[in-house]
Amino acid sequence: MLTGTVIGLAGFFLAESPRTRGMGSVMFLLVPFCAGFAIAQVTRGRAIVSAAALLTALFCLATLVAFRLEGLLCAIMALPLLLGGLAVGALLGVLFREHVLQRLLHRGAGTTVVFALMPLLIVAGNRAEEPALKRVRQEVVVNSILLQASPEEVWTQIQSIDSIDVAKPWLMHIGLPVPVRCTMERTGVGAKRICYFENGSIEETVTRWDPPHSMQLIIDRTNMPGRHWLGFEHAMYELQIEGSATRLTRTTTITSHLYPVWYWRDLERWGVASEHQYILQAAASHLHR
Repeated sequence: MLTGTVIGLAGFFLAESPRTRGMGSVMFLLVPFCAGFAIAQVTRGRAIVSAAALLTALFCLATLVAFRLEGLLCAIMALPLLLGGLAVGALLGVLFREHVLQRLLHRGAGTTVVFALMPLLIVAGNRAEEPALKRVRQEVVVNSILLQASPEEVWTQIQSIDSIDVAKPWLMHIGLPVPVRCTMERTGVGAKRICYFENGSIEETVTRWDPPHSMQLIIDRTNMPGRHWLGFEHAMYELQIEGSATRLTRTTTITSHLYPVWYWRDLERWGVASEHQYILQAAASHLHR
């Protein structure tokens, strides 16, 4: 476990690059692969290797969260990916030890060479992946709710929100930012709007003002701890009459530097959709008071 933890935490810092805000396959797959491979070289018994790999993942993530290098939600979401890398590394490490290392005359020297190559492998992988991490990935998330009210009544609810008192989505209980209130200094294009969270804020400027049909905003500044890999660009509210009701639609455009895309895209969209649902339910709650 100690061996895996040293490789895992050292790999975390080696895989970080000051030239990019992103994290990719090197961080989430190669680093845990190396940790699992290293564990297998110093541990006997496949069951013990598996237990040591699991404890290593949990201890490394707990350490990063404790020192506020990563958030709890990010750690939980990354855990399955890390465990996959650890499992493959541990399996191949056991096969390497049994079929290669044990046949060497100087097993200690062979183990030393393996450990010496791991940081070089991580650094080389990070350099090779860096151009991809610099590319900004954009995602658009759309959610809506049908409200039994006129567009004019709904319009007043989306400008400023004094308080939010609705049930929190599951993700908000494990680290997703929780909106508290939104304030708007005035109305019209150019108006400033600030949404406050339990730990941070997002500052916006109105770029389109068409009451009571649509309001579009550009995100000027995000003051949220962590999440350096995620950015917010645009937000929009649209109101459409459907019979005697109004459909309120919230659209958010985000940018991300998280890879691999096949793993992170749906998780990111889930997080933004949870924020949308919380805000939309808050609007419904205020209308029914």
